[in-house]
Amino acid sequence: MTQTPEDALKVIQSHPEGVLQSELWKILDVDSRKCSRLVKKLLDSGMIDRVEFRKDGIKTFVLKASRRPVEPVLILAGEELIPCIGCDQECHIEECAKLLDWMYQLAISDVDQ
Repeated sequence: MTQTPEDALKVIQSHPEGVLQSELWKILDVDSRKCSRLVKKLLDSGMIDRVEFRKDGIKTFVLKASRRPVEPVLILAGEELIPCIGCDQECHIEECAKLLDWMYQLAISDVDQ
């Protein structure tokens, strides 16, 4: 089975607390060398962070997805920021009028482009 760096990243992202590199290759069903190459590609691209970790006296690494800044276009509808930023109300997103209005504006701006 051929695994890609994207496959490895999805597994790492699904473990917010991090995943041991020694476990990642088992999850991906690849050998440790292939896993090391996948991890190196992700490290070089800045997609993950790696921290040394000792498990049962054996050195391994904890892999965590890097927190990347959100692209502004993803939180804008036209010129309007998503209303959830800085919102202190506890609500259900399905019922939030401000969010629904923002999403409507986003849909309209997509049609206008």
